[in-house]
Amino acid sequence: MEQTTGAAGSLWANRAFTRMFAAYAGAAMGEWFDAIAIQVLIVYRWGAGPMTLAWIPVVMALPGLLLGTLAGVAADRLPRIKLMLLCDLLTAAITAALLAAPNVYALMPLLALRAGAAAFISPAQQAITRQIVPTDRLLQATTYNGMVQQGAKIAGPLAGALVLAALSPSACILVHAASRLLSAGLLWTVRSAEAPVPFQPAAGAAATRPSGAIEAAATRPSEAIEAMQSPAERARPSAAEEWRAGMRFIMRAKPVRHTLLFGFVGLTAILMVDYQFSTLLRELAPGEPSLLGWLVAAIGAGSVAVMLLLNKRSRLSYGWGLGGGYVWLGAAIAGLGMLRPGAPIGWVLALGLLLGVGNGVFITTKIYLLQREMPPAMIGRVFGVEQTLTSLVMLGAPLAGGWMIEKAGAGPVFTGFGWATAAIGLLGLLFARALWGRRPAAGDERRTASHTM
Repeated sequence: MEQTTGAAGSLWANRAFTRMFAAYAGAAMGEWFDAIAIQVLIVYRWGAGPMTLAWIPVVMALPGLLLGTLAGVAADRLPRIKLMLLCDLLTAAITAALLAAPNVYALMPLLALRAGAAAFISPAQQAITRQIVPTDRLLQATTYNGMVQQGAKIAGPLAGALVLAALSPSACILVHAASRLLSAGLLWTVRSAEAPVPFQPAAGAAATRPSGAIEAAATRPSEAIEAMQSPAERARPSAAEEWRAGMRFIMRAKPVRHTLLFGFVGLTAILMVDYQFSTLLRELAPGEPSLLGWLVAAIGAGSVAVMLLLNKRSRLSYGWGLGGGYVWLGAAIAGLGMLRPGAPIGWVLALGLLLGVGNGVFITTKIYLLQREMPPAMIGRVFGVEQTLTSLVMLGAPLAGGWMIEKAGAGPVFTGFGWATAAIGLLGLLFARALWGRRPAAGDERRTASHTM
């Protein structure tokens, strides 16, 4: 049952949300300690080239591709908090095992195992957030969670750079393992707070609609899913049947379907270069490995700043959030690609801030849309599908981008795919109404909340 909050700001009175928020914050901080350390280890200590570096996201994406939809179904069927807790413990154990890796080839299988454990966390977290946070607080909860992830990009790399300078990459990896144990401990304290989610959606006026109303309600998913159910279908189906029902619903819900497809196309362009920032910075500032941490921190700062602004709003324009986010993000990537060796650090950081603004707007809008346009009983499945699509892109795009960078250099490739991303965003702005329908009205939040249990 969805818990309610009262006065403005009382989201923090929700004990389950605050403990989960703290657990997420600790894990996100640890991830960025780890990510910077692994890249420095591979590029600067082991001397890996762009193609070897490009294999890392591919190896990490394969478990998500294989397990993404399964993770989504699991998040809709199993106790979400306990599932997240178990995955945190597994992630901590595998992260500690990374310390024994002597080279990049021994590192890759361990990264794949860790990605497999982590694949179940995001759908479960999104599903439990939708369950314990009232509908009219979803945008607030989404921006808070987003600010944690982006804020970790500021504090994590900066603190990680200090630890790297004083100690070693191994110390950063140990910090990540410890943060996962802390996350598991916090989740343990609220393990009994989760109420079971019934399979059927809440009863409402739309439940009496004939089946022909499904298409008419395509932009109102909570009504559409009710229209798809009959009293005979109230019994819990098998996992495979729930998966098929989720896929049918996603295909009928226009805003959800178009968001997943739009994100897939844009992500293909972005991931051509996303894992090659260390390669670009090595060309711009040889011998300055700490610059990667500063750039990631600037990206995080831009994202947090824009999320603070979005947190004050009661609704978002899907077109401006998704399309505009890609325009800013793509322009920043292109700008980084146009810099030349010896360029002022200020330009790198300024473009990092712009990249963060675009990233923050896009991610916040996407998660808010998927949370708002899907009924609580199907949140896990839609984020499982989103994770699968992301993993599918990561299997090919980073390798293709690494090959192009080896042939043409990092600058031209960053410039080309940056402008391609901006062009995709511009198309989203121009065709926003066709892709996502009308802008949500403020009253819609109250009406949606009245149909939610």
